[in-house]
Amino acid sequence: METFTLNDGNQIPKLGIGVNQVRSAAVGPALARAFEVGYRAVDTANTYLNEVAVGRAIRDSGLPREEVYVTTKVWSTESGHTRMSAAIDRTIERLGTDYLDLLLVHQQYGDYNGAWRAMEEAVAAGKVRSIGVSNFNRERLTDLVSNATVLPAVAQIERHPYFQQREQKAFLEQFGTVVAGWFPLGRGDRGLLAEPLFAELGEKYGKSPAQVILRWHLQGDTIVIPGSTDPDHIRSNYELFDFSLTAEEMDRIAAMDKNKRFHNLPELAERIIFQSMWRGTDYDKRQR
Repeated sequence: METFTLNDGNQIPKLGIGVNQVRSAAVGPALARAFEVGYRAVDTANTYLNEVAVGRAIRDSGLPREEVYVTTKVWSTESGHTRMSAAIDRTIERLGTDYLDLLLVHQQYGDYNGAWRAMEEAVAAGKVRSIGVSNFNRERLTDLVSNATVLPAVAQIERHPYFQQREQKAFLEQFGTVVAGWFPLGRGDRGLLAEPLFAELGEKYGKSPAQVILRWHLQGDTIVIPGSTDPDHIRSNYELFDFSLTAEEMDRIAAMDKNKRFHNLPELAERIIFQSMWRGTDYDKRQR
């Protein structure tokens, strides 16, 4: 598996499998297939309510722990130093592992600076290898970085050909922060997948439109974590390393940017909703 080198010196696989909205009963079969195909990175979160199943699937795989890269995220209701410190320990316990490869603050609300201090302490204690953020805008990233000792190693943002976020990506690169794109296929948008350019390139390379888009991400120095429980999709999403797009083809895809988000809540509504969601949730008991 090809990797990126993070700003803390650690390596992260360029391709992983996500388990958002995957129930625990389906996690085991999906990850067993993924590991069989060759995936070695899994992306989960407290709010996915399947961390216990993810940990079990990793142990059941028989793979050495150090061969599987585990990313998880803590929700903003666990922000602040004290709450984050406790949340990290509970997260590690749910996953049944000695350490996390990558821990992210899931949302940019609450006391994220206090949470970040706790995450830095977890790195120093060996509980976490790398730390980063998810869904942070430039203003809050600037605030976090100005108060941080350890810079974010990874930032997860919505990114796909219709919403390329080139300015945000360039902003992050000044800190050595690697971008991971969620909704890499535009939430499976039919219009995006039906773009004639992807059909043309797919025919040229013997690939599907989805594979062409995922290859565009990789060549654009973006980590991709497509999620699926379908065995055929899991395999096809992995078959990205036997072809390359030309510079001219990359430019043609770059020209498709519409600044079109698929997660498009106004920030005020997002703040209210995200600050209230999952408040008081017992993540240990609600594993689904």
